[in-house]
Amino acid sequence: MATLRELKGRIGSVASSEKITGAMKMISSAKMHKAEQALRRQLPFRNQIETIIANLLSADAQFVSPLIESRDVKHISIVVFGSDDGLCGAYNVNIFKQLLERVQYYQATYGSDVKIKVVPVGTKMYKASNKIAHGSIKVEMVEGVNSKTEADGVKTFIAQLQQQFLEGETDLVDVLYMNFVSMSRQRPRFEQILPVVQESFMPEGEKSVSSRPYLFEPDVNQIFSSVLPLFLLSTMQEIFTENRASEQAARVMAMQSANDNAKKLLDQLRLEYNKLRQQSITNELLDIVGGQVR
Repeated sequence: MATLRELKGRIGSVASSEKITGAMKMISSAKMHKAEQALRRQLPFRNQIETIIANLLSADAQFVSPLIESRDVKHISIVVFGSDDGLCGAYNVNIFKQLLERVQYYQATYGSDVKIKVVPVGTKMYKASNKIAHGSIKVEMVEGVNSKTEADGVKTFIAQLQQQFLEGETDLVDVLYMNFVSMSRQRPRFEQILPVVQESFMPEGEKSVSSRPYLFEPDVNQIFSSVLPLFLLSTMQEIFTENRASEQAARVMAMQSANDNAKKLLDQLRLEYNKLRQQSITNELLDIVGGQVR
């Protein structure tokens, strides 16, 4: 049975943990709201590019771009986003499970000998991905790219992916990340970024193209070839931001759960401490009363 001193020490330790988890929750919440604001700022740019491309597609013209050319799939790159830090619950575990399912899907679709390169973004995801690196599956982490990478790094990263696709090093580039819906809800999403497919411009089928006439100069195809890399860049920037928002949202929920558990344990320890203290006081009073009677 624990002594009063031991219980007091445990109470102090749990109380400190409660304060720490509460502070971490507040910090993660602030970072999540910052990422949310960044997503809102990126939305007009993304929408404008999609509108331009949609209007180009509605024009009576033939489009030629190496970024939209499909070919036989022999090499696949999967960019999978995770976190660099821990304490975010099952965030990385859930993404890794989706990665395993995607790898199995590609092997069933294109054959077990299809070469798959996993490009993890985030230290935690890199460690998890190494578990499946064997045979036709290899893991390659891009130096200088992590879950906290900002605009310049994102631009370099998407340029590298485009170059690998254009040079034939990969035939398909897929991205796996957590789509940020709300603080309590994030869902895994796969998105094919190369080759670019027309469905990428109107993924939900809800956007309509204005019927107003446009004059394109110098010509539709050149404009399309210039705007397409901008579309890929805006897509990748949005994915990086969504990953940060989802990670912090998962950390907020994890810290909330830890804080609630700490409070419950603290209440139990205080109750046990008070019972033991009351029992000790009662025993001392009984000893005093017993001594006076004798």
